[in-house]
Amino acid sequence: MSLTTASITFVGAGSMAEAIVRGLAQQPDGDAARITVLNRQDTARLLSLQESYGVSYAADTAGKNSAIADADIVVVAFKPKDAIEGLRSIASLLKPSQLLVSVIAGLSIATIETILGTSDQPIARTMPNTSSSIGLGATGISFSSSVTPEQQQLAIDMFKSTGIVSVVDESKLDIVTGVSGSGPAYIYYMMEAMIEGGIRGGLSPEAAKELTVQTVLGAAQMVQLTGENPADLRRKVTSPNGTTQAALETMDAHQFSEGVTKAVLRSAERAGELGEAISAQASAVETK
Repeated sequence: MSLTTASITFVGAGSMAEAIVRGLAQQPDGDAARITVLNRQDTARLLSLQESYGVSYAADTAGKNSAIADADIVVVAFKPKDAIEGLRSIASLLKPSQLLVSVIAGLSIATIETILGTSDQPIARTMPNTSSSIGLGATGISFSSSVTPEQQQLAIDMFKSTGIVSVVDESKLDIVTGVSGSGPAYIYYMMEAMIEGGIRGGLSPEAAKELTVQTVLGAAQMVQLTGENPADLRRKVTSPNGTTQAALETMDAHQFSEGVTKAVLRSAERAGELGEAISAQASAVETK
């Protein structure tokens, strides 16, 4: 079985689910109709996805249950607050032969197993980011011990359709969240500040934005295409006593580098906190 022939059902049809669906639907050899999207009750959203990507959908209970039970891969894309209820609602439909892919932030494989009441379900836990929606995503992925090599490859190929994939130990997924999961927001935040600086210096908002966007795009491409470390590229454009050095010294005075590093670590810490909260809720439900 390959990704182009696998039957895939998405339970949850939000923006991240759509990003993955888009990547899968654009594969040249795959029939998009093998992909089924489900959600709680927003049929208009499902119709929109069908019209955009040619996927199937199910809106009635029997159709939803069949789509889940018959799939080779079931992707759960609930919001974290809905994770326990959502997973419990599909637990009886899942089989050990199916791969369960979670894109639920902070939800550990152990917690998923607790909610499902089994340790036999093959599970891929993933941390994609919002750039997946334009095919430039970065996804961290980990697997439970019951995932077969074939299923691992299916999951990796699924997220390669939206960008790059890094397979990591599950204990490292929180720091993946800190680096790439939350990372786009750090770049947007810096871009906001660069645009504001341009405006304060007399540029029009349009010019400041255009110059900032191209600068960030070019810098990222330079790192990717040259293969050089960002630190080396930074040194190359920083002439002694020049304009760039003056700017970087100002950033250092405001602890820019340390602030970003601490932000990455705090994001990872927060991901762990959210995961622990869901785990505690799941344990509480099990003991009732």
